[in-house]
Amino acid sequence: MTSLPADTMRVLSLRAYEGVSALELITKPVPQPSGNQLLIKMHAAPINPSDLLFVEGNYGQRKPLPVAPGFEGSGTVVAAGSPLLERLYVGRKVACGGTGAGDGTWAEYLLTSPFGCVPLRNVSLEDGATMLVNPLTVYLMLRGAKREGHKAVIHTAAASSLGKMLISRAKALGLPIINIVRRDAQVTMLRELGADYVLNSSDANFVTQLETLSRELDATLALDAVAGEMTSTLLEAMPNGSTVRVYGALSLQEAAVNPRWWVFENKRLEGFWLADVARERFW
Repeated sequence: MTSLPADTMRVLSLRAYEGVSALELITKPVPQPSGNQLLIKMHAAPINPSDLLFVEGNYGQRKPLPVAPGFEGSGTVVAAGSPLLERLYVGRKVACGGTGAGDGTWAEYLLTSPFGCVPLRNVSLEDGATMLVNPLTVYLMLRGAKREGHKAVIHTAAASSLGKMLISRAKALGLPIINIVRRDAQVTMLRELGADYVLNSSDANFVTQLETLSRELDATLALDAVAGEMTSTLLEAMPNGSTVRVYGALSLQEAAVNPRWWVFENKRLEGFWLADVARERFW
C-alpha cells in the first residue's frame, strides 16, 4: 500500500447547516485508504448551486457534521487501499466526487472509491473539475426528453454552465430548446453560442413570447432551475399535457399552483435529482 504523501491536510469544514458563514478552514489528519479506496490530492473543486443548497441544509442529503462539502472536483491519485488499485490508479489524473457520508472535495485530499473517479485523458485538471455533475445532468435530462417523445424543450437559467452544455447537446440531438435568461447581454451571448431561441424574462412581453413560442414549437417539457414564480409561469404558458421538471431552486421561493393545470390541462410538475436519476439509470 502506498505511503501517505502528508500527515495533515487543510479542510474547508462545515460546522452547522447555516450557509457559507458556518464554514471554517481547519487542519485534520490525511485519511488512510483501505480496501476499495483511493486517496486523491485535490487540484480544483467548483462551487455548484447544489453545493450551496448543501451548506444551507436545503439539499436532499445531510451528512454528519463537521464535514467538508463539495460534490465534484479533480486531482491526482496519490495512494490506494490495495496493491491492485495502486497499480491501476496511483499517479493518474482524475475527475472525482465524494462518496458516502465522509468529506467532499473542498479539502486538500479526498478519500473516495474508483466508482467516484473518471480518468482524465486530453482534459486539463481545470476542465476536469466540472466534468461530472453538469455533463451527467445534461445527458440524463435530454435522454429522458427524447425517450418521452418531446418535440422541444424549455430551459430556465440558460446562461449557466449547464445551460451552455444543454444548448450544444440539444442541437446535436436535433431537439429545439427555448432558452430563458434574465439580461440582454445573456441573450446575445447564447445566440453567439448557436442558440436559436432565447427569451429574456425581464422583458415586458416575456410571458406572451413564451406562450407563443412554446405552442409553435410544441415544447411540452420544461427543465426549471429557478422554481418559485418561474415554475408557475411555465405551467401557465405551456401547451396542454406539458411537464415542468424542476431540478434547482435558484429563486429560493415556493411555486403557486393552479388546480386547473392538473384537472383540465393534464399538466404535470415533477422533480429531477441527479443522485436518484443516475442511480436508477446506472446502478
